[in-house]
Amino acid sequence: FWLKPFWLKLTRRFTDTSDRAQPCADAPGLLGKMQNDEGRIVDLYLPRKCSATNRLIPAKEHGAVQLNVGMVDEAGRYTGEFFTFALAGFIRQRGESDSCLNRLLHEKGLLTFSK
Repeated sequence: FWLKPFWLKLTRRFTDTSDRAQPCADAPGLLGKMQNDEGRIVDLYLPRKCSATNRLIPAKEHGAVQLNVGMVDEAGRYTGEFFTFALAGFIRQRGESDSCLNRLLHEKGLLTFSK
């Protein structure tokens, strides 16, 4: 029969070891672990949390946004300081991102509601 069964492809993919990561000669036992120059183990991916709900934002969520709000001095020049806010896609989809961002900015003291 000219078509190969799909399970044959799956078993070959899981049993083939040629593309697996091999340990380095200078770092034995550190397979799959990332270290910085100080020797501390660091990961490649750190998940973000929604600033409004404290839920984890998955890596594949394309509706999420991250905003950096910069601080300015009296002359209106950027001081180099900023606050980072992350909003999940479901907050944006429900249309509550503007009110959540207003609440977060008010909690940080960056927005006042006085007239």
